Amino acid sequence: MANYRIRKYEDKDCEVVRDIFAVGIREHIPAGFVYTLKQPRLHLTLMCVLCLLFLSSRSFMLCILAVVLLLAGLRQASDYIYSTYVEATLKDDLLDINKTYMKSKGSCFWVAESNDHVVAIVAAVPSKGEPGALELRRMSVRKNYRGLGIAKALCRTVLDFARANGYKAVVLETSQVQYDAQKLYESIGYKKIRQFVLPMLVAKIINFSILTYRYDFFPHN
Repeated sequence: MANYRIRKYEDKDCEVVRDIFAVGIREHIPAGFVYTLKQPRLHLTLMCVLCLLFLSSRSFMLCILAVVLLLAGLRQASDYIYSTYVEATLKDDLLDINKTYMKSKGSCFWVAESNDHVVAIVAAVPSKGEPGALELRRMSVRKNYRGLGIAKALCRTVLDFARANGYKAVVLETSQVQYDAQKLYESIGYKKIRQFVLPMLVAKIINFSILTYRYDFFPHN
C-alpha cells in the first residue's frame, strides 16, 4: 500500500494541482492518435487519397508524401483536442479552485499527499446535466504513483461526499482512450450510460468520443 493521505484542497496547492491536471491530460495524446489510426473512416480516406493521387500523378513518392502529411496532420489534431481542453480548463474552474469548489455549496476538491507532496487530485460539483447527481471531475494521479490504490481511494472519497450531502448518484465523463480510467470506474460500480462525439470539427473528423458513467446509490431494478 502507498503511504498517502487524502485532504481537502488548500490555496498553497494551486500550482501543483494545475500541473498535475495538465500533465495528466496531455499524457493521453499518443493514445488518442493511435485510436484515430484505428478508425475505419481514416482507412477509407487514405485509400481514396492514394488512389486519386496515383491515378493523377503515377508517382509513388507523391502518394507516400501525402500519407505522411496526412498522418502528421492527424497527430496535430489529436494534440489540438487535448491542448484546447487543458487551456480551457485552466482558464475556467482551475483558475480559482477555492472559489469554484471550496466556497460553492455541495462542491469540494481533494488532493492526495505522499511524503508531503501532492501526487493526485479529484474534484466534485453538482451536475448540470443530471439533476440530483454529483459530478466527479479532474481526476489525475502522478505517473509514478499509479497502481497504488490512490485513484480508487479518491473515487471513494467522492462517493462518501455524495452520500453525506444527499446526492442520489455520481456521474463523470472520460475519453474513449482513457482505458485505465474506464476499468477503474467500472470496478467500483459505475455504469456507462452514454457515448458521444465531441462537437468540435476536429473531433468529428477523427470520431473522438466521450463516455459518460453513472454510479447510482439506489439503482433501479
